[in-house]
Order: sequence, then C-alpha cells, then structure tokens
Amino acid sequence: MTIQEIKYVYFVGIGGIGMSAIARYFHRLGKKVLGYDKTPTHLTQELINEGIDIHFDDNVSYIHAQDLHTDNTLVVVTPAVPKEHTEWTFFKDNGFTIKKRAEVLGLITKDTFTFAVAGTHGKTTTSSMLAHIMFDNQTDVTSFLGGVLENYQTNLVGEGKTLTVVEADEFDRSFLHLHPDIACVISTDADHLDIYGTANEIEKTFKEFADKISNPEKHLFVAEGTGVDGVTVGFGKDNNVQIQKVKIVDGKVVFDILYFDTLIKDIEILMPGNHNILNATLAFSMAYAYGLPVDGIKKALATFKGIRRRFSYKVRTANHVYIDDYAHHPTEIFAVSQAVHQMYEGKKILAIFQPHLFSRTRDFLDDFAKSLSTFSSIAVMDIYPARELPIEGVTSQVLVEKITSENKFLISQNDLLNFIKNQDFDVLLTIGAGDIGERVEEIKQIVENK
Repeated sequence: MTIQEIKYVYFVGIGGIGMSAIARYFHRLGKKVLGYDKTPTHLTQELINEGIDIHFDDNVSYIHAQDLHTDNTLVVVTPAVPKEHTEWTFFKDNGFTIKKRAEVLGLITKDTFTFAVAGTHGKTTTSSMLAHIMFDNQTDVTSFLGGVLENYQTNLVGEGKTLTVVEADEFDRSFLHLHPDIACVISTDADHLDIYGTANEIEKTFKEFADKISNPEKHLFVAEGTGVDGVTVGFGKDNNVQIQKVKIVDGKVVFDILYFDTLIKDIEILMPGNHNILNATLAFSMAYAYGLPVDGIKKALATFKGIRRRFSYKVRTANHVYIDDYAHHPTEIFAVSQAVHQMYEGKKILAIFQPHLFSRTRDFLDDFAKSLSTFSSIAVMDIYPARELPIEGVTSQVLVEKITSENKFLISQNDLLNFIKNQDFDVLLTIGAGDIGERVEEIKQIVENK
C-alpha cells in the first residue's frame, strides 16, 4: 500500500508524543486520521481540536462505524499498547495493513535526506534544536519530534518534502527501520532492559544503527563515551568537536566550539546544564556538516525556547521558579539536577519525582536513589505503571528508603497539591514521564499564588 492509496490512517495509541506527530502529518496530507488512546490528555485534546477523531474506549464497534476497509486503511500501532488489545486484535484478524510507528517513519523518510538523532537520553532536545535550526534557516524540512516545541506549539515542524529530521528511537530497535544520511548518537546508557536484556546488547544495536551512515567520518557525530565510532563531540580535549569556555551571562549559557580546526565563538542557548550544551553542539555539528552558515545556526540556537516538559519554565518570578521536566532515567535526573543547581546555586530547591514503569524502577533502583539524593529536598510519588502490571517488592517506599537526602517524602497523587502548598521553596522541580505532566497547570497556579 502506497501513501497515495491510503484514505484512512487509524492509530492505536494516538496520544503518544511520537504517534501524534505522524498523525498530524497524515492529517496535513488530507487523509482521514482517527484512532484510540487509553487516556484523554492535553495532547489528545489538541489533536481533536485540529480535526482528528479520537475515542478512549477499546471497542471494535467504533471501527465498524468508520467504514474502514483493508484496501484503504493503514493501521499504525505503538509497542506501548499490549498485543491483546481488542482493536489491535481485530485489525490483525481481519487482514489490515499494520505497521509500527518506526516503520511508518521509515516509509515517509526513505526518499528524503534524513537527519536522525539517536541516544537513550537527549533525543528530543537535540532533534528539536536541529529542527528549529533547519526551519529557521528556511530549508525544505519536515521534523517529527518527541516533544512539543515552545517556539511552534507542535511536534511536527515544517512542511518540507526533501529534508527530514527524526528521533531515532532505540525502544524495540525501532531506529533500525530508518534511512539516515547524517546522524548523531548522544548516549548508549542501559535502558529498556525489558527489551534488550543487557547493556552490551544496547550498545551493539546502537553500533548497528551507526553502520547505516555511509560517511561516518563526516556525517556521524557521537558524544564522548558512547563506544560508537564517528566524529567525537564533548568537553574533553581529545574530541574532534570540542566544547570550550562555558559561562553564564544574563541567564544565558554562552560557549565556544572548536570544530576540528575551526573556532566558532559565543554560541548562546537559553537552556542550562552540560547536557543541553552537548545537545546544542551535536545539533550545531549536524547542521554545519550539512552546509548551513555559522551565523544562521547561531541565531537559531539563541532563539530556541525549549520543549514542553524539558526543563520547561512554568513560573519564573523574583521569588519563585517552577520548572517541569520529563526526566525518567537516573542519568537524566543527574543532568536536570546539575542544571538546576548551576542556575540556582544557594536557593531552596524542592524536587518531586514520579517513577515511570515498575521494571525501570527495579532495574535502576540504586541509581535512582543516588540521582535523587542530589536534591536536599525530594518527594517521590507512586510509580506510574504505563504498560506494566505491578512487580512484587518494587515500590516508591523502597526507593525513598534508599535516598539519603536530608528531607525526603513519599506522597500520593491525591496529596500532591496540598503537599506543595505546605512546602517552603524558592525553586520547584517536577520530574517524570507519567501523568504528573497532566498536573502542571494546577501546580503552576499554586506556585503563582505563593
């Protein structure tokens, strides 16, 4: 089935951030886009407002009512949906064309020049920075992103037909479906061990992805320490692309890049933290390798406002700051902690963390405790299960007991707002990939009232 033959595109799990970008793409092409998700969210409401038909009950009668047929309907599924899902089972049993999100991205991008951003952390920020650079420099680009960009209020940026920016997602080995021309690998830390089993298997799969780049000595950029061969990028002096002279000036991060023998001075970004400096340098390198001018890249980076739920400022007054972040892995939490302490040294910082997945909490329990212990005041909510059933002995209580912070709390979803009202802080940080993101507006009002 070609894209031209498709009349309907049905998404099982349409509310996922990656799925919704593809849904928006097909909707823009004039296809009838519809689908299911388990829970209404701000994002599903945005899709509904744009004219996409979404329901929240797993019921095949909805499919029958839409006049869907095997010869005109593409079904897109996310691995987050269980295989025994009633609607998914119906499509399988009745011979519909079913593809994973990554396979669809592969189809969309196979005839375009593709920039692919890979890594267990940093994909969304780096790909979004690159998308903004490409769009701001008026290239013919479409970008499929894993976050909603504050500059555009969407996760689908541009309407180009010759260039594509995509996140290369390692979950379920999805990124092996892509056809990248220029790529980067940000990190290869252990994650998704329910899929890979071991850290060695993760690194091996990233190397398989890297082998897709035909000219790695010019077009594959790898952060130091990833174990993948390519143009190395980082803070160390042995890197091909070196980050130098980092400083904070008027609330902005300013730094230099030595790109092989070329010195690029005074690059500015609004997002603090060494991880964001690295992300920006990788995005710069990919755009520069493609041939964009230095001044154009620098201008775009300086005007990049960030991503919803990625060190996203919700309140920023003289007395109180509220920052929301999607971090859900110990490495990401360390990075967020480093950034917030860099920006607000000496301030009273309160962090609230919602663990995501029982399996991830179990696999990285000690590492979570270490990363969360970098906050002097830390509250932990109950584990958000997502696609999983509870695992015996894996609880937030166990995690809290391992945290060494002076002030540590275990709170429920129901207690969240009252807890925040009764705490004394200068900076509030909410962290996690679960439904804590749906409470941001309520939390924002409380902080503003303080």
